[in-house]
Amino acid sequence: MGKLEFDRNCMEQTMDRIVERTMRMDMTWDWPCGVAYYGIAEAYEATGKQEYLDLMKERVDELISLGLPDFTVNTCAMGHALLTLYQHTGQEVYKDIIEAKLNYLEHEALRFGDHVLQHTVSADNDFPEQCWADTLFMAALFLLRAGVMLERPELTADALNQWYWHIQYLQDEKNGLWYHGYNHITKDHMSGFYWGRANCWAAYTMSQVAHILPECYLYPEYLEIAGSLNEQLSALKLYQTDSGLWRTLLDDDESYEEVSASAGIAAAMLAKKNPLYLKYVNKTVQGLLANVAEDGRVMNVSGGTAVMKDREGYRNISRKWIQGWGQGMALTFFAGLLQYDAMKGDGAL
Repeated sequence: MGKLEFDRNCMEQTMDRIVERTMRMDMTWDWPCGVAYYGIAEAYEATGKQEYLDLMKERVDELISLGLPDFTVNTCAMGHALLTLYQHTGQEVYKDIIEAKLNYLEHEALRFGDHVLQHTVSADNDFPEQCWADTLFMAALFLLRAGVMLERPELTADALNQWYWHIQYLQDEKNGLWYHGYNHITKDHMSGFYWGRANCWAAYTMSQVAHILPECYLYPEYLEIAGSLNEQLSALKLYQTDSGLWRTLLDDDESYEEVSASAGIAAAMLAKKNPLYLKYVNKTVQGLLANVAEDGRVMNVSGGTAVMKDREGYRNISRKWIQGWGQGMALTFFAGLLQYDAMKGDGAL
C-alpha cells in the first residue's frame, strides 16, 4: 500500500525556516504577499503553531495601517490572509476589508462574456478580455472561501462560474493540460504554451473546491471541475522529471524545472486523496527539500510572468531571486503533507 515518505520533524523545521525567511521579505499588498501569506496560513492550520498566525497578523496590520492600494484581481489574493485572520480572531477590521474586496470583484472588476473576470494587475485595462489561470487563485478561490464562510451563496455561484469558464477557455481537451491565457477578442490562446505555474493555479484551486464547498456534488459546475482536475492530473504525472519537479513549460525538455509550479501541482495531487498519486508526491518531497536553502529561501522559482510572446520568453524568466509565491506554495505543499498524514492516522483515508 502506498504511503507518504517524509520525516515530520524535518518537515516542521523546514517550514519554520521558510516562514522566518518569508517574514523578512518586504512585500506590499499585492499577489506575491497574498500567495506567501496563504502558505503561512496553511502552515498554521497544519501545525497549530500560534507564532505563524501572530507573525502574519502583525505584518498584515502594519500594511493596513499604511493604507491599501487600488484593488485589482491580483491584489485580491491578500483576501486569503484576511479570511484566516477573521476566522481566528473575529476582528471586524478584517471583515470590512474582505467585504470591500468582494464588492470590488462583484461590482467593479472588469468582466467579459459569461461574467468572466478579466485578469487585472493594475488600475489600467492591462489585458482586455483576457482570462488567465492566475485569476483562479487570486479571485475564484477567495470568492469561494468567502461565500462559504459568510454564507453568501451568490459568491459561491460566482466562484464556480469562474472555474467553469476558465476550464472551457484554458484547458486543452486533447491532453488535459492548461494554457496560460485566453484572449476573448482574438479567440485564441495567444502564444499557446502549457505554462507550469498556470497548471499549478488551476490544479491546486480545483483540488480545494471539494474540501471547502459543503455538498459540492449537488452543483453541476463542481462536476465540471472534478472532471477537469482528473484529466489534468492524469496528464501532469507524465511530465514529472526524475528530480520530482515540473518544468516552467511542461512539455519542453529545454525549459528549467520550476519549484512554485511543482509545489502547487503536488499539493493538488495530495488534496485529491488518490493513493495512486503518492509515488509522484514522494518524488516531489525530495525535489522540493533540495530546493530550500538553509536560510529558508525557496530556490529556482521563476519571476512574475505575463503571457509571453514565445518559447524563449518563458525559458528566460529569471529564477535567481526569492519570490513570495515560491515561499507560499512550498509551505502549502508541506502543510498538505502534514494534514494528509494526520488524516490517515485518524482513519480518515
